[in-house]
Amino acid sequence: MIATAVLFLICIVACSIHFLARPHVVSWLITVVWFWIADSSYRRNGPRDYGIWWLPLLMLLWANLHGGFLMGLVLLGIFLVADLLKLLRCRDPEQRQTASQHARRLGAIFGLSAIASLINPYGYKLHVHVSQYLANRFLMQHIDEFRRPNIRGLPMQFFLLLVVLTLVGIFVARAKLRWVEWLLILFSAISGLYAARNIPGAAMLLTMIAASLFSRGTIGSWPLLTRLQAFPSRMDNLEMRLRGHLWPILLVLFSTTICFHQGTLFGKPVMDAHFDAKRFPARAVDVLQQRGIREPVFTLDSWGGYLIYRLYPQVTVFIDDRHDFYGEPYLRDYLKVLHIEPGWNQVLGRLGVKLVLVPAKSKLGDALQHEPGWKATYSDDVARVFERT
Repeated sequence: MIATAVLFLICIVACSIHFLARPHVVSWLITVVWFWIADSSYRRNGPRDYGIWWLPLLMLLWANLHGGFLMGLVLLGIFLVADLLKLLRCRDPEQRQTASQHARRLGAIFGLSAIASLINPYGYKLHVHVSQYLANRFLMQHIDEFRRPNIRGLPMQFFLLLVVLTLVGIFVARAKLRWVEWLLILFSAISGLYAARNIPGAAMLLTMIAASLFSRGTIGSWPLLTRLQAFPSRMDNLEMRLRGHLWPILLVLFSTTICFHQGTLFGKPVMDAHFDAKRFPARAVDVLQQRGIREPVFTLDSWGGYLIYRLYPQVTVFIDDRHDFYGEPYLRDYLKVLHIEPGWNQVLGRLGVKLVLVPAKSKLGDALQHEPGWKATYSDDVARVFERT
């Protein structure tokens, strides 16, 4: 459907705010699958709905892959609250009985999923760690991805467009929304507006809900879209005649083979994936690598992961963007150095820092430039390297 394709493209732009090579992308996939299973069960609402019993097993996998497993419990809680609201407002005895049965089944699934999340190397301590991390106001106020999203950023603007289109979908559907749909729309909108990190998950939920709303409505009768709607049907008929399903499979296998050979085909480079040299200190790291540096590097938390990727295990870093591993006291010292607050040089001395890599234009770089005991050993338009003399 054309509306679904448009919503999907908008969702991709909104999610680009967090397109990073990090484990949270696994949580995105599991969130979509989790919602699909829970929503399918909610729609069928039959006694032989066995698909929902896969959720505890999925939670077992999720809790051992990423801390975003709490999203699964939140979504189940929303579906459960929707069942309870339906029970309170429903007057039909048969519908009340059906809702009651589904609520009991969902409550059992919630309990089993919560138990399954405890089956991890850390047990209940994982939940305590995630809860304490999210409840730490200092971290939430100083980590960019947990702060309010920038309204001028393209991902945020497309997320707002997705919210508006969801509201349009409600009008187009011309049908009474279920409690769970109202709750999910409200939850997605609030969470996306609250923190930049939440935008991808919220955008995916809104996309799935809005696509369902448009499919119920009268959008197919709009004159402008009538011809567009026929295009997918024509392509399906073409594929059936040409048996073209083999080509996408061959393309995927071909691309995968190139990736496994570091982007080369018969020894010739055909694919080049690299970090943006204007955002990351690529040339400075090349110099450190050529010089055979073995000292730990003090750098930005946003650059720490890049240095680990390029130089580990020969070179380590004092900090990276896994802030929960370092703790609030250590992060306070890091920010003291970064912002040149009183005592910043003493912190570097206490940590035993002998090598610093900072942006070309930064307070710390300017301070080290005039600080006795430090000298600049490399500089370009992106980064500067300082060593303790």
